[in-house]
This record gives sequence, structure tokens and C-alpha cells, in this order.
Amino acid sequence: MSEPRKVTFIGLGIMGFPMAGHLVSAGHDVTVYNRTAAKADAWAGRYGGGSASTPAKASEGADMIFLCVGNDDDVRSVLLSEDGVLQQAKSGSLVIDHTTTSASLAREMKSICESEQIGFLDAPISGGQAGAENGILTVMCGGEKPSFDQAQPVIEAYSRLCTLIGPSGSGQLTKMVNQICIAGLLQGLAEALDFGRRSGLDLNLVLDTIGKGAAGSWQMENRGSTMVKNEFDFGFAVDLMRKDLGIVMEEAQKIGATVEVTEIVDRFYSDIQRSGGGRWDTSSLISRLR
Repeated sequence: MSEPRKVTFIGLGIMGFPMAGHLVSAGHDVTVYNRTAAKADAWAGRYGGGSASTPAKASEGADMIFLCVGNDDDVRSVLLSEDGVLQQAKSGSLVIDHTTTSASLAREMKSICESEQIGFLDAPISGGQAGAENGILTVMCGGEKPSFDQAQPVIEAYSRLCTLIGPSGSGQLTKMVNQICIAGLLQGLAEALDFGRRSGLDLNLVLDTIGKGAAGSWQMENRGSTMVKNEFDFGFAVDLMRKDLGIVMEEAQKIGATVEVTEIVDRFYSDIQRSGGGRWDTSSLISRLR
């Protein structure tokens, strides 16, 4: 366990809300900010930390400022606006951005923060709502080793693995690899389960059997049975996945990578959005096949 720190947590969505709570449980002095003030008040009432009316006020005197917001523009606003973090963050503090963004945004924010003598890590997360609530997220970091060494013991409050991948932007690029894998796995699982259903098989028995072999995966173990039951209310939403896959495809174009399966699955998620399933979780790909 790390020594207690004065920390700020900005963004209390389905991931950030429990993550900030774990920091309190680990003994840190936590102040939160959320765009919807009522959620920040609810968090403070539940966990006993403090809340502030702006990112700047929340960040005053903090050793570390954690972000878990929506997209590139949200990160820029939270850091750079007139009431943003950099208006009050002290020299020598560290910004840890858990938002999934472009790698270019991470590099830009690192440069700006460093000009203010503030460290910056891009540190996107994987593990979903359950991982955040249970404190077992995977955190993939880009940045300098001294910043990582400072942040990692604090991040342990809500993670089971926190790894420095490489220089600034590397965390975001690793998250893109992660999302490519998830998109392809879920589409394959959806097609397999639909094939099994049309063949008249007992799908739960099928999952119990093949899940112990080479076809097994986290997605099969955690989403297979709920896909069979048409239940799609388990965290990471289609709308958010499409945002992430858009980042993937933009980066792929820059570096000349082929992501044909990802492009196809992104179109399938677009179909789900048009049918009203934008807030369903990403395993809802199977709904297109029924």
C-alpha cells in the first residue's frame, strides 16, 4: 500500500465513481469533480471524500490528479479551460489520464503539462464496470518511468496490473490493441452462439465445454451466458466502443495498419445504435443475428 497522498479524481462515470472510492479506502485524501455536481455530492456522501465545483478548485494542492472523462475534447477542457486543472495544479504534481483518447492527444497533453513542471501519464484502463467496482482493472501506461513509479503504488488501489508500456502515447496505443481484440472476439462469439442456437444445441452446455479449451476467453466466460439470454446491461456501452474504434481506425490510417475486421465490426455496432441499442453493452453484437 502506498503512503497517503492528496489526490483529485475528475469524472465519476461507471468507472470513475468506484475507482475514486477505492482511493479513499486505500487511505488517500480524495477530492472529486464531476460535470454533474449531484453525482459528485452523491460520491462524497457515500465515500466521505470532498467535492469541488471546478476542476481547478478540485486540483488545488493535489499531489496527483486523475482523469476519467469522455474523449479528447473533454480532456482538453478539463486540463486547459479557464477553470481547468492547470490553473491550480502545483509544480511537481502528476496528471494521470485514464480516459481512452488518441495517442496524439496524450503526447500533446504531456508536452503542455511538462511546460508547467507537471508530469503526465496516459493510462487507459480495461476490465469494465465490474473491474472498477472490484478494484481489479488492468492499466496500460505511457510516459516517463519516474512518473510511473510515483503513480503505480496509488493506482494499485483499483488495479491488479499496472504496466509502463513505453513513452507518451504508448498506453493509448495499447488500449487500441485491446479494443481491436475485443471487437473481433465478440463478433466471433456472437456468430458461434447463433450457429449453435440454429443447430439446436444446449448453448450453456456448449459454453461450459468449449470454454475449457482453446476457444475459451474472458468474453466467453463473462458474457457468453448473458448473450444466450439476450441480456446486454453489463457495463461498457456500444456508444463508447464506437468512439474507441473510431480512434483505432484513425490511428490505423496514420500508421498504415490493416484493421479490416475492426472496420466490419464497427459497422455492426452502428447497426445496433440505429436500432436503439447504443447503451447496450458490447456483447449485444449477437442481437443483429436474431
